[in-house]
Amino acid sequence: MRFRILIVITIAAAVLQLGCSGTQQNGADVNAQQNDTANAAFANADEALAEGSRLLDAGETERAIEVLNQAVAMNGDLAEAYFRLGIAYSLVEFRDQVAADESVEPTPTPVPGEKKPKEIRSNSEIAFEKAVAAYKRMIAANREDHLAYYNMGRSYNKLNEDEDAAKALRQAVELKPDDSEYHTELGSILIKLAKYPEAVGALKKAIELDPNNLEAEELLEKAEAGRKRISFTTLPKDDKKASNSNTNSNSAPDEPASNKKPGPPVGGDKPKPPVANRPKQP
Repeated sequence: MRFRILIVITIAAAVLQLGCSGTQQNGADVNAQQNDTANAAFANADEALAEGSRLLDAGETERAIEVLNQAVAMNGDLAEAYFRLGIAYSLVEFRDQVAADESVEPTPTPVPGEKKPKEIRSNSEIAFEKAVAAYKRMIAANREDHLAYYNMGRSYNKLNEDEDAAKALRQAVELKPDDSEYHTELGSILIKLAKYPEAVGALKKAIELDPNNLEAEELLEKAEAGRKRISFTTLPKDDKKASNSNTNSNSAPDEPASNKKPGPPVGGDKPKPPVANRPKQP
């Protein structure tokens, strides 16, 4: 009886050990597969870009960064790889910033006369700047490349260089006016610049080209609300003059014309000489 019990215990222990070793092996295989993907020798930069983009879309940000860095190492003119690398770095930086905010420490009191520490550019900024430079090279080679203008505008937007972004996006729209996405992106950046009337026009065009463009519809509501705020807070020039004249007429009585002294020239105009002294017209 004891012998049978010992046999059962021995068999159970063996099965349990096999199961654990199998789980460990599966985990090791997954990790090895991940490392192989990150360290894979890609045939060309485009292949690395495709894999890096897939990893980024799948939420595997760190691995995407490794692969996209391989892509730009193989081809320094691959603008899209720099742009996607900037996106990936931004996600990591945002995650790290959130973690830092949760464990925030009191800011030390600055010492008078102490130099401020030099600001260090983030990895995402460097990547987006390199994307802009690469898109500029593409445009120099082909001035009709509307997609390069569009993506350069998006890169400028990530760098918060909004005026340059709008300029590039306007050029993209001019070269390809039938693209709803281009108009939407332009409308978005114009809202950031508080250029609401122009934004409304761009977003209405985006919806005209694609009635199912929900993003453009949401942005259009913001643009129209911004335009209304401006119209309510800005008084027309004619109304201002009328308001000032009414205020002046109510605040002081009219002075006899004989007692009034001539005022300075209005608007910087020089006073005209008497008729007798004016030079004759040729």
